[in-house]
Amino acid sequence: MTDQTILVVEDDTKIRTLLRNVMEDEGYSVLEADSAVDVLETIKSTRIDLITLDIHLGSENGLELAKEIRRISDISIIMLTGKGDVIDRVVGLEVGADDYITKPFHVREVIARIRSVLRRAGDKSTARQDAHAPGAQDAEGGAHFRFDGMTAFPDRLEVLDRKGLDCRLTSGDFKLLSVFLHRPKRVLSRDQLMDLTGGAEWSPLDRTIDNQVARLRKKIERDPSDPKLIKTVRGVGYTFACDVQTVQPSDPPAKSA
Repeated sequence: MTDQTILVVEDDTKIRTLLRNVMEDEGYSVLEADSAVDVLETIKSTRIDLITLDIHLGSENGLELAKEIRRISDISIIMLTGKGDVIDRVVGLEVGADDYITKPFHVREVIARIRSVLRRAGDKSTARQDAHAPGAQDAEGGAHFRFDGMTAFPDRLEVLDRKGLDCRLTSGDFKLLSVFLHRPKRVLSRDQLMDLTGGAEWSPLDRTIDNQVARLRKKIERDPSDPKLIKTVRGVGYTFACDVQTVQPSDPPAKSA
């Protein structure tokens, strides 16, 4: 048994029951919802660790619901999409989902993806707790990055904007940003970015990386419509065009990456 609770959001009773049975067999506590109202009421009154959310939620829009959830909460979200819903998958990631599963699915894939997303969320939470613990700032390995008035802290998976406020990046956002921060001013192909972020093999018809970049730009660029940090290299991929400084706790003077 675990102490983690999953909210299954699905209007198809058979699929909802199947998911519940599989998750309970794995030791998770499971709640169910079949409407946006139920979901929002549940996450406001109950501690939820992860939501599986069907994009096509009856007459309601699962993407709009995901956007609303992300507006008020950092709960991990796995979107369920139809086999041909490429655009929906991309938009789902763009609005803040952590992963997606395509229907029809195998129950073992569902459990594997749930475990992966929950593990990443746990790693992020632990990193943040460790970073704020007494003496954490003096520990080895606490290097952080400065770029264009912003600061990224890999040890706590956090990025502060130019006003010192948390940018609220998803784990996918931070992973992509981290790839760029470690390789400033290098041209990276979409295939390289998919590989370095742990994604699937890229194909010319796959817009996942493009949309992840677009989402990240909205959070870190001064003007996302005229990006100066993450620049497109037409026909190839992207480059992080900004100077990046790596600051070590034991070495106050920052050095350029």
